[in-house]
Amino acid sequence: MPKALSVLKAEADGKRVEKLVLFTGFSCSSHCHFCIDLNKRDVPDKTTQTIIKEMVEGRAKGVTYLEMIGGETTMRQDFIPLVRTAKKLGYDDIVVVTNGRMFFYEDFARKTVESGVTEIIFSIHGHNAKLHDQMTAVPGAFDQLVKGIENVRKFGLKRIHANCTVTLQNMKHIPDIGRLFLKLNLSHAEFIFVDPNYGGAFSQFEAQVPKISEAAPYMREMLDIGRAGGTREWTVRYVPLCYFEEYLDQISEIRETKIFRTRHWAPDFQNDDVGASRQNNGRIKPPVCDDCRLYDQCEGLWREYLKRRGDSELKPVH
Repeated sequence: MPKALSVLKAEADGKRVEKLVLFTGFSCSSHCHFCIDLNKRDVPDKTTQTIIKEMVEGRAKGVTYLEMIGGETTMRQDFIPLVRTAKKLGYDDIVVVTNGRMFFYEDFARKTVESGVTEIIFSIHGHNAKLHDQMTAVPGAFDQLVKGIENVRKFGLKRIHANCTVTLQNMKHIPDIGRLFLKLNLSHAEFIFVDPNYGGAFSQFEAQVPKISEAAPYMREMLDIGRAGGTREWTVRYVPLCYFEEYLDQISEIRETKIFRTRHWAPDFQNDDVGASRQNNGRIKPPVCDDCRLYDQCEGLWREYLKRRGDSELKPVH
């Protein structure tokens, strides 16, 4: 799988990539109960003019890697024109994170690829229609996104990636989801331990958030499946490193902070240094971690997780 153009240029220059994650709004055609933005559906989406203004501002700040995300950004009537605008502004990489349902329609898939999108990240939360559709609360969603992957590949898109949120519902099937990704030729994927600080996983904590000690073995098995299948480009995010000592080269945050300086601009907030703020506010390492030899690389656990479950699962590496 070819690397992002921004990353290749940054590696050549010995610099980090300036990355902007542009939240176009929180409207969505799926209804994932674990979603961090579940309680933001009534927040007005950004206007076309606002998004273009932010794209221009991003370029002025030296951003070369643009990631468009929602909600579900492909629902917007202005989606294709916005992608074309990003291309005209000179972004090296134009990335779309999506539930994939709109790409079921061949004309939409073709226009998206032709407009200048360089990478699409499909959110896939189950290994089959039954689980994925249950997770997203949309009958038929799984079949639509699988057809969407087929369509964008047919129209020439090379960088087709995936992400998966690890929750109590799908935890035991994470290895099966990995096998699906191999079948779909998704050699670059991220498995994200659900964020309980906000949204659906906060309000439905016990129903959505697994114990890290129970989820980690399935996540490690998935990484092993990927390695056996020829990829080390599957990563895990938001996990304590004591459970992944043998997989440090596949930890998203370690990779990300080396490669990117990331900004998040949403309808209701702006964060110009996501890596620092996550470590300072979102996640925490309790005193039990102080003597762990992975301390400096690890971001710990989500604050809300520690508040509700404590630190007894953590096992410092000495």
